[in-house]
Amino acid sequence: MKNFLRINPKPYLIASLLLLLQISAAAADAPLHLTLPPALYAVPGVSLNIDFRNTVLADPEDGYQFKVDCELGIVDGNQRWTLVASDDEVGEHVLKMKLSDASGKLVDEASTVIRVVPRDAGKGRKMTLLIVGDSLTSATHYSNEVGRWLSEPENPKWTMLGTAKPRSGKPGVTHEGYGGWTWGSFNERYGPEEWVMKNDRKRKDQSPFLFVAEKGAPAKLDIERYIREKCDGQKPDYVTFLLGINDCFHAKAEDSAAVEAKFTGMIKQAEILLAAFRKALPKAELGVCLTTPPNSRESAFYANYKGKYTRANWRSIQYRLVERQLKHFGGREQEHIYIVPTAFDLDTLTGYSEINGVHPNESGYARIGTSIYEWLKWRMSER
Repeated sequence: MKNFLRINPKPYLIASLLLLLQISAAAADAPLHLTLPPALYAVPGVSLNIDFRNTVLADPEDGYQFKVDCELGIVDGNQRWTLVASDDEVGEHVLKMKLSDASGKLVDEASTVIRVVPRDAGKGRKMTLLIVGDSLTSATHYSNEVGRWLSEPENPKWTMLGTAKPRSGKPGVTHEGYGGWTWGSFNERYGPEEWVMKNDRKRKDQSPFLFVAEKGAPAKLDIERYIREKCDGQKPDYVTFLLGINDCFHAKAEDSAAVEAKFTGMIKQAEILLAAFRKALPKAELGVCLTTPPNSRESAFYANYKGKYTRANWRSIQYRLVERQLKHFGGREQEHIYIVPTAFDLDTLTGYSEINGVHPNESGYARIGTSIYEWLKWRMSER
């Protein structure tokens, strides 16, 4: 009898390989392409990055090569483009990117605009900010980072609004961020108690934006009442929304119809919430944050989900979700709705721990917070 080498591959590698084959078969007719936002924002002295992993549904180790043409910044190997702008670089700069395969054949190209805004944008003014989101917001790390940047010189006097005030929050940092929540949770979640105990943790059971006008009546979105009763009448100048993971995470990437149905349902709920804010706050600027990419380690997903959900599956969905967000929410500045490009400046290796698939570590959260801060500075430079 012949002797065979016994191989005991890790379960998550088997699950990932099988899923990749399914996704590849389902997307055989869809060519690989680059995705960039219409604009990225930079503040002198503050770093801005484009991590190449986040621009295409492939990894640098797959043999693809990235080439960047821009008068600003430098390319860090085949991993990222990075910029720390100077004051004399304030203005708009075109960035072009090309993707080639291992043989050097051009696969796709895309472009964006780098908007470098004055470091003193908003100085001497007052601004109020409301941050809305799921568990990434509940962790409070990126909100802390936004507050830290806004506390630097050359910035306005800032106030954050929100009923969630975790112990991890730095002075003045508040938000409306709750683990497991979707866009629809803020529109519809209204339990018998405001807070409940679940799995030995206190969890929000009611949307802060829902109110009952009278006993027995259904709960309704009422942003004006929220501002009046829960924000002491202070109106936010800016509202950011970082959601989407819980809306779409459980879909199967190879089932395109089911994935599109998830996207459509999410956008429907997003429009309901945005419309409610738009009606109550016609002058406020609403920033839709692009859903962040996952940990680049498949093993991190196995640590969380034991093979039930894989990195390959969620990465495929998240990438397509960002494309859908860009298409749906882009070009709506006349409605005071803007895209915040949080999906691109995040290192999916160093920005995550080895045991968490979708929640960044502190350095990853810091990059999210920095992206939001840079967007805020751009908007303050325009007002």
